[in-house]
Amino acid sequence: MTDFAVGTRTAGIDDAEYDALLTEVTDWVRGPGEEWSERIEAADDVPRELFDELRDRGYLSMAAPVDLGGRGVSFTQWMGLMEIFSRSHASIRMLVHVVNGTWRAILPYASEEQIENYVKPMIAGRTLVAFTLTEPGNGSGADISCSVRREGDTYYLSGRKHLITFGVKCDYWLLFARLEGTTGPDGLVALLVDRNAPGAQVEDTSNTMGVRGTDHATLRFEETPVPVAQRLGDEGEGLRIALGGFLTPSRISVAMSCVGLAERAQELAVVYARERVTFGKPIAKRQAIAFMLAENAADIQAAKQLTLHAAREWEADSPDAPTLSSMAKMTAVDMLTRVTDKALQVHGGVGYWKTSTIERVYRDARAQRFEEGTNEIQKTIVARAVLGDADDSKRNGAAQ
Repeated sequence: MTDFAVGTRTAGIDDAEYDALLTEVTDWVRGPGEEWSERIEAADDVPRELFDELRDRGYLSMAAPVDLGGRGVSFTQWMGLMEIFSRSHASIRMLVHVVNGTWRAILPYASEEQIENYVKPMIAGRTLVAFTLTEPGNGSGADISCSVRREGDTYYLSGRKHLITFGVKCDYWLLFARLEGTTGPDGLVALLVDRNAPGAQVEDTSNTMGVRGTDHATLRFEETPVPVAQRLGDEGEGLRIALGGFLTPSRISVAMSCVGLAERAQELAVVYARERVTFGKPIAKRQAIAFMLAENAADIQAAKQLTLHAAREWEADSPDAPTLSSMAKMTAVDMLTRVTDKALQVHGGVGYWKTSTIERVYRDARAQRFEEGTNEIQKTIVARAVLGDADDSKRNGAAQ
């Protein structure tokens, strides 16, 4: 097993290289990224050409260690880049976010052979892996019911998953299931399931309110064979792999995604407020509008700083990082709701039309309220820490 702290946390690149990278990404988001955004909205699809462009530019491997083929930016540096990418179309952000993060769940538990066969191809952008935890009939923790039984060197998988991002177009599902006959978190396993495995049925459920173009799936498995060699870690470590390896840093990344999208909404509102004239003067000169924009600016900065604090704590392998990730996510989501609502209000009726960019931003913002767990789940996690019940939550894995 790869050491967790070393394997998933990189030292980062020097300031000059990082500043150049920030400039490059900013220019891409404002230029080609906007053109891609228009194409995605028009076709309701993320074309393969976009994935290839992001890969060829190195944008899908920024956060991974250099010795695995990545750029080697630190997690806090990655947050700065995530902030910029999130000002673009939500499906662009989703691709960059997921591909730059899913390997974190796999690497600490992967054998050398699995690193060569799965982790490095993921980082190189040759393989797309979909995080596959959520189920239609229960929560997203120790109560999952998708099950496997083992016969020799093969698991046989049965059950359902839904709301699986990239579940249609992926190459593998990083799937969490229960050993048949077990209860609680100790019976969970993490498996890499081939997208084309026998007995796997995929239903495309991509018709969403926002984040248009990103594919989502409902999955059904009937005695689907999965080689034991494609299990990560040991039996019983599934929940640890799902929560610690992926969800904690991913929640921090989602929080920063909220910051970036809120900044985009604020930018649009400021431009419109300066341009829109009523009764002889720009509406930016009217106190009601100016106060909305002032509140937005303060709101964004508060969420950003909490998110950066959570990122630094995760980078330092702090035991407080999981709780802080939930704090950051729930704070940033509420902030984004307020900011986008005010930004749309500044636009008046014009903002309600699809010809207005703020309309897309407003729709995309709503998805953040349940990505990587609803705010109700985040509050439950934080409350446990506040009330001293953190050990109980780790044991039962509920509401994660």
